[in-house]
Amino acid sequence: MEDVIDFEFLRGRQNEIIVKELSVAAANVPQTFRFKSPYILATHVSDENGRNWVDGLIAYHELYTVANEAVAGFAHLYAYGVSKCKNHT
Repeated sequence: MEDVIDFEFLRGRQNEIIVKELSVAAANVPQTFRFKSPYILATHVSDENGRNWVDGLIAYHELYTVANEAVAGFAHLYAYGVSKCKNHT
């Protein structure tokens, strides 16, 4: 089976990528996960994608587990762009 994975992000304190929303889609079954900030920052909205630090339902330390479980069982993962294929966490 094939799966498409994508994410939206904000830049953190050290300009690192902080995943705010992870989307996984396969065979017309999309899943979307929104993560809380990994640390406290002043509320702001990204100019790049409109994401806000206060958006999110899932603790950030759960990102790795959520991503692994969402793509488990898929033989092929696809993403658009080299930067989204690298491990950022």
